Parts: sequence; structure tokens; C-alpha cells
Amino acid sequence: MARPLRIEYEGALYHVTGRGNERRKIHFTPADYQKFLEYIKTGQDKYGIILHAYVLMTNHYHLIIETPGANLSKAMHHITSGYTMYLNKKRKRSGHLFQGRYKGIVVDKDSYLVELSRYIHLNPVRAKMVEKPEGYPYSSYPYYITKKTSDILTTDLILSLQSKNPGDAKRRYKTYVESAVGEEIENPYKKVYGGMILGRGPFIKEVLKKLKRQYLQKEDISHRRMLHGAMELEEILQSVAEHYKVTNEAILTREAAEARKVTIYLIRKRTAVTNGQVGEYFGGLSYSGVARIIERLKKDMKSDRRLKGRIEKIEKSMW
Repeated sequence: MARPLRIEYEGALYHVTGRGNERRKIHFTPADYQKFLEYIKTGQDKYGIILHAYVLMTNHYHLIIETPGANLSKAMHHITSGYTMYLNKKRKRSGHLFQGRYKGIVVDKDSYLVELSRYIHLNPVRAKMVEKPEGYPYSSYPYYITKKTSDILTTDLILSLQSKNPGDAKRRYKTYVESAVGEEIENPYKKVYGGMILGRGPFIKEVLKKLKRQYLQKEDISHRRMLHGAMELEEILQSVAEHYKVTNEAILTREAAEARKVTIYLIRKRTAVTNGQVGEYFGGLSYSGVARIIERLKKDMKSDRRLKGRIEKIEKSMW
């Protein structure tokens, strides 16, 4: 079975989820929820992780964690293994408590952090366990909208993205979250790139730079073709920029129109990256918008020998 690739770097922000084995319960009593939070606290003391939000459900959990020390795997092993030993001993059971390893998605705080926090805070409402998110006792949401404080949670980052005034930030966040109660909001996970990155094009680009190409040669890595294609995307962008003597940013921001079209064409021709992913990388182009650019360029190449020659020269320089 393909396994997810782990990305760890200093200052990374993650949405971490884990589920009970065979979707069974991982929390049985109020004391169990509290014990899970205690293991997060000892994980903070040992590894320096920062907890920005959490929701602990009956058979799974959601955490938003920041890692100043690039050590998510160690911190999560501490939390989940410690909690498993606690629960196994308490309930006189043995074996795995969680279904495989946790899932960790790297999150772009500027684009998706607030949206993601709302989504997880509304999890108990969607599960029809409570009518309003503040009514669920095993969630960080009450700390965001009241004066309650927690020794394991920081609300500053997410609230600062609402307003620089603390009181105003709490009011705005409450309105933002509760305006979605009863509404069909999109799951942010649908926008995850390569099974592990939630962010816009420039953020995806920066995270991919942290990957070592040799990791993607392993056949058992999930989303390997897409991630490998994304790394090739970077090489294509650089090659086109060098040929046209423009910056990468000029291509990404439409300043170099022809170079931008050529880059999009070559990415789709030479990599496993989809139209939707190309569109996201280039600042929000639609799937059909990418397709139109490619079709137009193909037509232009038939009538413009200069353009066709430039593209062939770029391709030869790369392969």
C-alpha cells in the first residue's frame, strides 16, 4: 500500500487527523478526552509544538499544529503512543487503537488557516452532536469566542487574521464560524495538492522546494507522479524564464504573456500535473481557462514558426 510522504520543516503548520482502528471509538469518557489533551501538553513541553485549534470526536481527532522544530512525527508519536498505552491499560485491551498513522497536511496560513479552523470547529455540528459549536465540550472553539484561556492552546494567530483588535477579532471569528451553521460549506480537503499541501500556487511552490527529489523515486509513496510532476513544473518554469530572459514571477503574474502561455503548455505536455493544479499554481485559472490557453498556443504554433522554434529550443534545453 502506498504511504504518504511526510514533509517536516521549521515553522510548518499542519492539519493533523487520526481515526480509530476500524472507525471504532478512541474516547469513551470525559477523562479520556482530558488525557488526550494532557499528552498534547507533554508533547509541547518535550518538542515545542504549538497547538492552534483542536476538536476531539468520539472516534477521531482534528488538530492544527505548528512545529518550530520540524518534528511533527516525533511529537505525534509521543501523543498517540502515550494515549494508546493509557487507554489499553485502562480498558484492559491490547493492539492498535488508531487506524494507521496520523494524516498531516501542510497548510498555508495566509490562504486557508481561518477557513480550515472553521471547518473543524463545525465538525460536531455537522455530526449533529450539538446545535452550535460552542456547545461541544472537547473543542478549542469556546477559547476563541470567550475570555476562557488554556495552557495548551494559542488563539492569537487565527484571531489576528480576523482583526488586530482582540475583542473585535473574537466577535468577527464567532460571526464567521456561526454564519456557516446549517450551511453546506466546502471541505477544504478537496483543495489539497498532492495529498499533502493545502495552499495556493506560491505556497505549493515553496513547500515543494523542501522536498528531496530522491524521496519521490520510491514506488510506495502515494501521489508520487503528481508530486514528481510538480517538481518538474518548477524546472519548466525556470527554463522558460531563462529563455525569455524574464523572472519566474513575471510569468506567474502575467507580465510575460507569451512566456506564461508557453510554460502552461509545456507543463501539461511534459508532466502529470492536471489542468486544475496548473490553474491553482498560476493564481486561480479555471480548468477550462488552462485548456483554452493550450489550444490557442497550439494554433499559434502552426502559423508562427518563430514561436514553434522557441518552444522546441526550450524543450531541447530541458531534455
